[in-house]
Amino acid sequence: MTDYGEEQRNELEAIESIYPDSFTVLSEKPTSFTITVTSDAGENDETVEATLKFTYLEKYPDEPPLWEIFSQENLEDSDAEGILTLLKQQAEENLGMVMIFTLVTAVQEKLNEIVDQIKSRREEEKERKERKEREAEEAEKFAFQGTVVTIENFLSWKARFEQEMTELKSKRQKEEEQAGKAKLTGKQLFETDHNLDTSDIQFLEDVGSSVEVDESLFQDMDDLDLDEDDPDFNPLDLGSDED
Repeated sequence: MTDYGEEQRNELEAIESIYPDSFTVLSEKPTSFTITVTSDAGENDETVEATLKFTYLEKYPDEPPLWEIFSQENLEDSDAEGILTLLKQQAEENLGMVMIFTLVTAVQEKLNEIVDQIKSRREEEKERKERKEREAEEAEKFAFQGTVVTIENFLSWKARFEQEMTELKSKRQKEEEQAGKAKLTGKQLFETDHNLDTSDIQFLEDVGSSVEVDESLFQDMDDLDLDEDDPDFNPLDLGSDED
């Protein structure tokens, strides 16, 4: 029969000797304790830290201990969730054996990975910032200097310019043609519409037979004493005798 109490006491003695400065007993019944795990120093001596709390169950190690993150420092919530998942995985793999040292070692390695990730994220952020600064400087320099003229971009510009001028010339020509049609001369009207040259003749033919002349408006030409051979004769004087 397994003496769970004996196995648990022996493990506690070993853990206390391995982690003398970070091991703290919280209670004896049930046996509960904390171990503070700190990563190796990263860039600028930066570290991440997690204090793990373990509680033995009656049949430990045939059943896994309870665990939780008692406190943390410089540790993101997502990283803390990752540590809890890691503890569950390691406990399942080591069921039936004392496992606290194994669990703490796995967490220690995980914290070191997190420090490396923080360093990588910081370097990526630094590179991203420097890249934006370079792009801003290049944009400012480009705006100040303008586009450098090369044979390729000059020929491209020339082709676009000639096409635009051709389109503009065609548009103006169409506008002038339309304006010319709206201002035709009399000659152009007759040349473009042959019905106009017969319109006046047709009008005279239509109204010629209906024109009436009032003969009373004219004097009897036979009663007039006209001496056309007289050098002083003036047709305008014919009506002067009535005055």
